Amino acid sequence: MQRIRLRYTKRGRLRFTSHRDFQRAFERALRRAEVPMAYSAGFTPHPKVSYANAAPTGTGSEAEYLEIALTATRDPETLRALLDESLPAGLDITDAVEARTSGLADRLTASVWELRLEGVTVDEAEKAVEAFLAAETVEVQRKTKNGVRTFDARSAVTELTATGTQGDPQGDRPLDSACAILRLVVRHVTPAVRPDDVLSGLRAVADLAPPVPAAVTRLAQGLFDEESGTVTDPLAPDREAATAASTTAAETASATAPGAGTA
Repeated sequence: MQRIRLRYTKRGRLRFTSHRDFQRAFERALRRAEVPMAYSAGFTPHPKVSYANAAPTGTGSEAEYLEIALTATRDPETLRALLDESLPAGLDITDAVEARTSGLADRLTASVWELRLEGVTVDEAEKAVEAFLAAETVEVQRKTKNGVRTFDARSAVTELTATGTQGDPQGDRPLDSACAILRLVVRHVTPAVRPDDVLSGLRAVADLAPPVPAAVTRLAQGLFDEESGTVTDPLAPDREAATAASTTAAETASATAPGAGTA
């Protein structure tokens, strides 16, 4: 059985698709691309697809991940192209590697987010960010199925900065004037701290309240590097393992070739 790990996006208006909507679209794409999927056992077999830390409905993403199990070997890049052609524009398969290491989900320990605050000046955003980072704790509340939960939104945030920009590069929210852009790096903790929790925290400590809902996009997710403070590519270990395996195979073939080692 071969396992392939895929990176995909949710862009433009398709950021409003739910995770269940994406699952249905992806399973249709698997059928259209004639992918030799492995299926679970039991009375209702389903394709073996493992989703990892999907973004909330309404947020865009450049870095969603999943893993599929196949019954026959396929070239990852060829498979990526076939699946990408079978999905609607906005749900794009951008990377594929053969799974050669364990624990993809364990390598998703932090995310980088972009929050576009239309109607908020950079000066207002910078003051709110300064107040948020200066606080030891920032308690926020979130409604859950078990009622309202209070938790600290500050401890999970490792970086928060504010800048300005003109327009919207994805084109789904054209802007008439500049808006503040927040760049947020947040650890994946329990309970999970989401971008809207950080916005609630900014409202609590600095009364920052954008006049319209923020446009939120996940730019990256992966393993948090403590030394550099960056979020690393979770598929890199699989690529490195594939390169090492190819090098070893080439060296073995060279060593066993007829005439190898003779003068």
